[in-house]
Amino acid sequence: MTVRSRADIPTAQRIVVKVGSSSISGENAGQIAPLVDALAAAHERGTEVVLVSSGAIATGMPYLKLDERPTDLATQQAAASVGQNLLVVRYQDALDRYGIIAGQVLLTAGDLENVTPRSNAQRAMDRLLALRILPIVNENDTVATHEIRFGDNDRLAALVAELIGADLLVLLSDVDALYTRPPHLDGAERIDHVPFGDELAGIEIGSIGRAGVGTGGAETKVSAARIAAGSGAAVLITATTLVADALAGAHIGTWFDAAPETPAGALERHTADVAAPLA
Repeated sequence: MTVRSRADIPTAQRIVVKVGSSSISGENAGQIAPLVDALAAAHERGTEVVLVSSGAIATGMPYLKLDERPTDLATQQAAASVGQNLLVVRYQDALDRYGIIAGQVLLTAGDLENVTPRSNAQRAMDRLLALRILPIVNENDTVATHEIRFGDNDRLAALVAELIGADLLVLLSDVDALYTRPPHLDGAERIDHVPFGDELAGIEIGSIGRAGVGTGGAETKVSAARIAAGSGAAVLITATTLVADALAGAHIGTWFDAAPETPAGALERHTADVAAPLA
C-alpha cells in the first residue's frame, strides 16, 4: 500500500510509530495508556504496527535516585537496564486490555550496519508481525557505547522503517508539528507539508528537545524524516497527545512525502535483499 496523504493512513499495511522519552516518562507516564489505545486501534483494523520507544533511561532514573539524566556511560547503562524492564511491563499492562502481546527488540547501530545481524533483525521483525505481535524497539543502551550509538531514536525509527519496508513513519513528541522556527518564538508558523527533496531553506530548526530527558529535537526528526522518505515511507511529525487522530488520518502535524515510486520500485520495497547493508 502506497501512503501518499494523511487520508491513506488507515489503509497502511505497516506503520512505525516512535515516541520520545519526555512523552511517556515522569509526569507523562500516564500517556502510555492512550498511546497504546491508538496503536491497538490500528492493530485491530489489520495494520502491522511497530513501536520505537525511548524512555528506558528516563524510566530507570528514579529507581537509581537520579534527579537528572546521567552523563557518564556506565550510569546511563545502569539506568537503561532497570528502566527497560519497567517500560516494557508498563506497555504490556496497557496492551493486556486488547489481548495484544508485545515483543521486545533491542538494537545497536552495528546490528543494522552489518549484514548478518541486519538480516536476523529483519527476519525476526517480519516474523513477529506475521504472528500479530507488536514489536517494541529501543536502542540496546546497556551495551551501546558513545562511538556506536544511533544518537537518537528518531534515527533508529527511520532505519527500522527502512528495514521492514514500512509505508509510514510517525514521529511523536511534545510538539504538535514542525514549525518555521522554534514554536515558542514569535512568528513561528506550522509547516503543513514537505515535498520530497525539499531542503526547508530558511527554516530555523532546533537541535534539542524541550524536556531535558531525551536526546532528539526538531533537527533529528527532520533528519530521520528524510531517511525514511528516501526509503519509500511517508512521515508524519506530531504530538503524542494527538496520536489517535494521527493514526485515524486526521489533517494534523507535518507531512513529509515519500520518494516517488516507479512500478518496479513499489515491488522492490518489500522484496529487496535484506542482507544489503545500510548506506
